Amino acid sequence: MSVRAKFAVLAAGLMLSGCMQATTWEATNTSNFKPRDKEMLAKTTYAKVSVAEPFRRAIVDYHRKEAPGSIVVDSDNHYLYYVMKDGKAIRYGITVGEEAMAWSGIAKIGSKTEWPAWHPTKSEISRLGVPTYVAPGPDNPMGSRAMYLYSGGKDTLFRIHGTNQPEYIGASISSGCIRMTNEDVIDLYDRANVGTVVVVLEPKHGDSPFNSQMALQGGGGPMMQ
Repeated sequence: MSVRAKFAVLAAGLMLSGCMQATTWEATNTSNFKPRDKEMLAKTTYAKVSVAEPFRRAIVDYHRKEAPGSIVVDSDNHYLYYVMKDGKAIRYGITVGEEAMAWSGIAKIGSKTEWPAWHPTKSEISRLGVPTYVAPGPDNPMGSRAMYLYSGGKDTLFRIHGTNQPEYIGASISSGCIRMTNEDVIDLYDRANVGTVVVVLEPKHGDSPFNSQMALQGGGGPMMQ
């Protein structure tokens, strides 16, 4: 990471820490990991950096109107929320897409995969010079889990997935997908089912442009299984 990028992440963290919701930090419970998860995570070769404190997983007060069980992505502040009952949510730090590659709207989880392969898009292959296929593995850019976002019954090509670059949690550098640490995405994967509503807020948008309860009742269009 460049000095400028590191400074930007640190500055964002300091600003966020001053206006944070009531927070209970939540440690990773590795007892829920499958044997394959423990094996793969033990083999990773990427730098095991600590996520900046403001972006560590936490249970926070949540005052928005999304229904419990839905996911809300606040790209501006690099947070993903899993909404729970009684005005609480689990908040995870994320890496999001650069402004030109960002996506906002409403979707549903159309499918889920453990330790997925990576199939770069044509634009990623052209822009990044990557191969057309990267097999599943401990250092795969998709990480330990992937949740594929569908809208109107079609694959949006955007995913919530793990990462082999945890140092970028809290930054905007991806090709549009929502990255989480491999440990956090395992936690979210175990909570979110196929059909879970995912609301990705518009930039600088103070409230959700969609009502997730309406989407749960079919407003988000048919789901492709």
